[in-house]
Amino acid sequence: MRPPTDAAPLLDLAGVTVRFGGVHALTEADFTIRPDSVTALIGPNGAGKTTVLNAITGLVPVAAGSIVLDGHDITRLPPHRRAAAGVVRTFQNLEVFTSLSVLENVMTGRHILTRYGALASLLHTPAFRRAERDCRERALEKLEFVGLADVRDTPAGDLPYGRQRLLELARALAAEPKLLLLDEPAAGLNTRETAALGQCIRAIRDRLHVAVGLVEHDMDLVMGVSDYVTVLNFGHPLASGTPEAVQADPEVVRAYLGEEN
Repeated sequence: MRPPTDAAPLLDLAGVTVRFGGVHALTEADFTIRPDSVTALIGPNGAGKTTVLNAITGLVPVAAGSIVLDGHDITRLPPHRRAAAGVVRTFQNLEVFTSLSVLENVMTGRHILTRYGALASLLHTPAFRRAERDCRERALEKLEFVGLADVRDTPAGDLPYGRQRLLELARALAAEPKLLLLDEPAAGLNTRETAALGQCIRAIRDRLHVAVGLVEHDMDLVMGVSDYVTVLNFGHPLASGTPEAVQADPEVVRAYLGEEN
């Protein structure tokens, strides 16, 4: 269910410009994500989609414009402070700790929220043990959410590729994000796995009330899970709106989705 269109945005990019040397990867780009929504960012390779995610998470500097999260300007914050503020992402390439168990992988995502120091960890103080117990319990909840609780003790590297993608989602969710950014999560998945991923993304929005920013080339997935879609054209937003409106936009049809015969 789409949030009201007059709802205050959770994330608001206004006039964001990113340059790499003399190349403009983004030029005065606007991009908004509302609470309790799935907002997709689409466009061809080189359109600047991943650059938007990198700008939001602080992995590339912004030359101009602003990035506001939940009413707070995060444009100049370092990546770790943005993560602490509730911005969590996954990457195009699969990045799991293959030698750790499935549960241990998810617990690593939770550790950003722990409050004990190195000495407490070394001495295994009561505070450390309580924090680790809580970390394990919350990690198990996220594994249950994505359907991986039955393989919690399995080495992550032994999981099929599609289930490793779900493991990445569970690990990201363990950090309790306000905003979850997914960079091509369906890459390499078959039709059945993509359908399961779509169900999981909807559940993240509907059950966990976490806003999702989705960069994806699979148009069936995008149009099936998104409340809003923004189309990028070589670093410039070309169109924004509901999936129905974007699909009907002549410029989008001509440039990205193909014209009907």
